[in-house]
Amino acid sequence: MENNKKLIYIADDDDNIRQIIKTFLSSDGYTVEDFPTGDMLLEQFLKVPCDLTILDVMMPGSDGFTVCAALREKSTVPIIMLTARDSENDYAMGLGLGSDDYITKPFSAMALLMRVRAIFRRIEFESQKHAPEKSESAVFGALTLNKDKRHIAFNGKPLALTPTEYEVLKYLMQHADRAVSREELLNTVWGYETAVETRATDDTVRRLRQKLDGCGVNIAAVWGYGFRLEEVQ
Repeated sequence: MENNKKLIYIADDDDNIRQIIKTFLSSDGYTVEDFPTGDMLLEQFLKVPCDLTILDVMMPGSDGFTVCAALREKSTVPIIMLTARDSENDYAMGLGLGSDDYITKPFSAMALLMRVRAIFRRIEFESQKHAPEKSESAVFGALTLNKDKRHIAFNGKPLALTPTEYEVLKYLMQHADRAVSREELLNTVWGYETAVETRATDDTVRRLRQKLDGCGVNIAAVWGYGFRLEEVQ
């Protein structure tokens, strides 16, 4: 992975945390720009979009949730949320607004780096994968998957999906003949598996269900296990 071609924006009002993250990611080869407020990050993003954003929740001016929502109106750029509050509601709100991952302070710089690597790895792996035995498309009901274009369409019209939503729905479409566990989704899509982070799959699936409303397809829960696709009338 050519990290030097990846531009990351960070917004956090804590100068020390911001500089630690910037130094750590820069040492791994990423190009990093940091901002003390989310408003400044958003202003710069509208001028020069980046490849990934890291947003603190509590900041002066617009908070991280507000900036996340504003970014989602313009882009599907991967978003990682940071918060000092270990709250189920904060976690659900961040993912519900379209963030791709969520990490609670205090955290190690290495843990954040692994999250960043995992997001870029799954995006690049998908875009560079040309295994002949793997179909570059899939169909489920009125949904069609085009891996070359990295989109999923309903009756020919691409759905507006974040990178994480796309990966989850793609995986479910490719394995529509069986149920997929939460742990399998975490390992495949997020690149890690912990009991706490199973919330990430649940909130991403909840967003997908809303976007699939009216498409004749639902993501059914398999109690105590995971999910599977089903056609609905």
